[in-house]
Amino acid sequence: MSVINALLGLQPLWLTLKVAAVATLFAFLIGVALALLLAKGRFRGREWLDAFLTLPLVLPPTVLGYYLIVLVGRNGWLGRWLYDAFGLTLMFTWQGAALAATVVSLPLVLKSARTALENVDQNLEKAGRTLGLSETGVFFRVSFPLAWRGILAGTMLAFARATGEFGATLMIAGNLPGKTQTLSLAVYSAVQAGNESLAATLVIITSLVCILVVVSSGTLLKTNYLRELDR
Repeated sequence: MSVINALLGLQPLWLTLKVAAVATLFAFLIGVALALLLAKGRFRGREWLDAFLTLPLVLPPTVLGYYLIVLVGRNGWLGRWLYDAFGLTLMFTWQGAALAATVVSLPLVLKSARTALENVDQNLEKAGRTLGLSETGVFFRVSFPLAWRGILAGTMLAFARATGEFGATLMIAGNLPGKTQTLSLAVYSAVQAGNESLAATLVIITSLVCILVVVSSGTLLKTNYLRELDR
């Protein structure tokens, strides 16, 4: 029975990893760009923008899910345009689950990346500009190499957060086995059905994935730190 339960847990596992990978990629790209804007930009309302982007960390998942439905639902602001123009809908799809995971994990990348970029020595960035580097060059050749440990830490935490997303995913993607049912949703369904053995198996799988992410993140950061000490 445990073998069967383990096999049943594989499909939600692969879907969870796919959703988390896509969400982490978008959270990384958007989060680093916004972190650079907030860390280096000087404009009115900067802290208000930061507070708005941090809301997914404190909003109840159901509230966040409602906002996403208003945005990308069939009759939503963006959802209606996507359907009319391309025949696409994000509701009850794994892409919708990835969108929900992206939104909830974005603040983790944003906060870590902003802190890391703000701690980069500005004198080194000025030296890069003096040597003829463009702002893009300064970022990729000076700022990012010095801040990448903090950015990596936030990205790894974002991946772990994306693997455990539940509330917003349930509202926008539903809980469709084999289509949108991630590990967290599969655990919920197993508990609701009274299948304790399957729930326990899924919980163990989820815990192992999260532990692996955390340990890998710590190992990468420690390895890089030791290399810098040896220089």
